[in-house]
Amino acid sequence: MCLICDRIEMIKRGENPYFVKELDTGYVVIGDNQHFHGYTLFLYKSHGNVTELFHLDRAEKMRFLEEMSIVAQAVSNAFGAEKMNYELLGMGDAHLHWHLYPRVTGDIEHYGNNGKGPVWWYPMEKMYCDDNRPTEHELSEMKQRLLVELNKLL
Repeated sequence: MCLICDRIEMIKRGENPYFVKELDTGYVVIGDNQHFHGYTLFLYKSHGNVTELFHLDRAEKMRFLEEMSIVAQAVSNAFGAEKMNYELLGMGDAHLHWHLYPRVTGDIEHYGNNGKGPVWWYPMEKMYCDDNRPTEHELSEMKQRLLVELNKLL
């Protein structure tokens, strides 16, 4: 089983502390590390042989994309993004999932092009440092803020 399938199973058992809300096509979760405050993932509900957007039938694909966009808007509203960054990668975990990064000026410090550029221009060891993990209280507050915004949009 893949890491994302493991996380979804934790959600189903009520054991994933990062879980925010279930939608028709996926699960909204706060990211484990929060250098980019409000970093959120939207995990497609099933894995199977589906590893690309084009593997989904048109109706499912359009619903997944629509819900991802709603989640991105909620993240932006909840965490004051100046700009949202979106990634659907999958070479590490082929399970369909979106990375949604709320961006603000200065969030990659001096890295990149004079402090501007994509999230992956920020050093991974700094982005995924344990210092960037939210406390239980911070996580609870983040989840509540995001849930309020999601509920407004749904």
